[in-house]
Amino acid sequence: MKLVHEQAQGTDQGLILQDLAREASIEATPSQILDTHDVAGLLPGGTSVYVPFLPGADFQRTVDACRKLIGDGMHPVPHVPARAVESHDQLRDWLAGLTETGTHRIMLIAGDNDAPAGPFDDTLGVLESGLLADHRIHQVGIAGHPDGHPVAGSDLITSAMARKRDYAIETGTHMWVVTQFAFDSDTFFEWLEQHCEVMTPMPVYFGLAGPTKLTTLIAYAARCGVGVSARMMKRRPSAARLLTSWTPDGLMQSIAQHVIDEPHSLLAGIHVFPFGGLERSAQWLHGLCSEANELNQQPSQAGV
Repeated sequence: MKLVHEQAQGTDQGLILQDLAREASIEATPSQILDTHDVAGLLPGGTSVYVPFLPGADFQRTVDACRKLIGDGMHPVPHVPARAVESHDQLRDWLAGLTETGTHRIMLIAGDNDAPAGPFDDTLGVLESGLLADHRIHQVGIAGHPDGHPVAGSDLITSAMARKRDYAIETGTHMWVVTQFAFDSDTFFEWLEQHCEVMTPMPVYFGLAGPTKLTTLIAYAARCGVGVSARMMKRRPSAARLLTSWTPDGLMQSIAQHVIDEPHSLLAGIHVFPFGGLERSAQWLHGLCSEANELNQQPSQAGV
């Protein structure tokens, strides 16, 4: 994926918005992927599509979804939840199934299990097992939490991030960070600055929710521990006008401006959580790209 800050200097916000929308990754469940006949009609070719593993699901559905995405010209990035793995053999089977489809990138997360189902307490255990390298998986996404982790303390999270970064450097793994979705750009940028040293050189992707009902979004926020951003959004004077719907348009303006102002930032792009449906988020990205293109084509008023 191209890093948006590579072309930030000397460009205006419209071009950056267009690039952010065009290069965005998106999340889609196996059911959404397998039940959507024309994924290629919704998303640009080469889109990175993250495939979450839902508790109690059959991982074969994830494998099947990855195979379909590749056939549709997409780049699948399946979630591998460490605490859901029941044994080393099961993880070997999962990874073998993925690589058989041509999938060599994963999103490694701890998972939603309160207690580990097998030998892996966390993502570090999976990395240190050597199984990813055994299956030639050297492209790994990890999670970031601008609002804080719902369970682990900040010192533990920072230490774990450093160990993951060191693993990437030592093994030649391309590792990047995708954040939990946030509503407040200031919170994200403060977190990014505070953790810049420990995350360098890993690129960071801002997780944001696609268009959806606000009530749906607040429910997801409560479930995922995105408390600070949610409370800030609800306290804003404009919150009453947003009781029916949410769009991340304002966030996108802030992100684009950050890319222009901080060309050496670790921020590399956006990742969309389509809580309002895959088609709706895809249409929003397409519309944003079109609007930015129209803005770019307007004659400059400089010197008028």
